[in-house]
Amino acid sequence: MFAVTATQTDPDNPLAGLTLGERPEPEVPDGWTTVAVRATALNHHDLWTLKGVGIRQDRLPIVLGCDAAGVDEDGNEVIVHSVIGSGADETLDPKRSLLSEVYDGTFAERVAVPRRNLVPKPAALTFEQAACLPTAWLTAYRMLFDKAGLQPGATVLVQGAGGGVATALIALGRAGGYRVWATSRSAEKRERALKLGADRVFEPGARLPERVDAVMETVGQATWDHSLRSLRPGGRVVVSGATSGAVPPADLNRVFFLQLSVVGSTMGTRDQLRRLAVFLEQTGVRPVIDRTLPLARARDGFAAMSEGDVFGKIVFTV
Repeated sequence: MFAVTATQTDPDNPLAGLTLGERPEPEVPDGWTTVAVRATALNHHDLWTLKGVGIRQDRLPIVLGCDAAGVDEDGNEVIVHSVIGSGADETLDPKRSLLSEVYDGTFAERVAVPRRNLVPKPAALTFEQAACLPTAWLTAYRMLFDKAGLQPGATVLVQGAGGGVATALIALGRAGGYRVWATSRSAEKRERALKLGADRVFEPGARLPERVDAVMETVGQATWDHSLRSLRPGGRVVVSGATSGAVPPADLNRVFFLQLSVVGSTMGTRDQLRRLAVFLEQTGVRPVIDRTLPLARARDGFAAMSEGDVFGKIVFTV
């Protein structure tokens, strides 16, 4: 089968290890099944793997990709939840992994997954839209509706509008009844954030008209100080990752004095993925797709993500 594989890692030239070509059909352990992939979405996780972050060298070569929507062996249209783990919340299992870390991922014609990881795809969503949900949109959903502790009408600041999680936070926040503010270095991306549903947009580090109830932090070092300064007393920063370096130590004096909360967030559970899919079906909200490419042109998608030339998700069709 055709697949996109990491064959080596290089922190300075990650695309050097990106290999497109034939791979063996997936092995199917007991309790697992296969899904014929129709669409799959690119994440920073895939680029980090090529840089050697979070992957053991003895796992190479490995098929990349965390997200997929496709058709199962019974002909059902499904979304693949990519967290391989156990327990009531598999995302908190210390032994958990994502597809493409221990097991081959979704950038292939077929992927093997545990049967329990399949979620029905709503008919209202295309395969391309559904493929955006398991990582970026599910992370945003958990940040907003599980970790932030907000009431409708609250003001939320989204740092770094443009990426998959950030665009999801803006769209979901607007649909959830929040007032959404966003930052971006790019004037074009600030304008697109407004069209997506942000109430106001700002340059990074800008003084805000008032302090916000919560900050959604996915950038890291470049925005961390601004995130803390922007919170009202008792406000909360929800952190799901970093794209500009590690999150530095908190300003403990500010955190203590203003009684701020800093909360980490992971990807959501299978049940949250089901709820997210229903939420999109009912509200009419749809993932922002920057571009759709055939899987055979995956290298173009990786190059665009590496250059930061993205607003929303990059989707590959199979």
